[in-house]
Amino acid sequence: MQRRQFSREYKIEAVKLVKERGVSVAQAARDLDVHETMLRKWVREFGADPAESFTGNGQMKPEQLEIEHLRREVSKLKAERDILKKAAAYFAKDVI
Repeated sequence: MQRRQFSREYKIEAVKLVKERGVSVAQAARDLDVHETMLRKWVREFGADPAESFTGNGQMKPEQLEIEHLRREVSKLKAERDILKKAAAYFAKDVI
């Protein structure tokens, strides 16, 4: 069985059905033929940040992009530090 994918617009409309029209999550889930837990997750995610919710496959939120960038930078700086440590040890060995 293949996994179903829902568009951002579909998810937003499902959340509006619950929030604006006052339909219960259980009833909306039955009407839309989605699992109740999934619909609750959509409502929670949309409530937390409506503009950045449901970004799609492979698209990260700006905070996640910044964290990923900083992790790469830390990794690069650690590699440079290790190279400098080895070079300092090599040159210190020649001085003695």
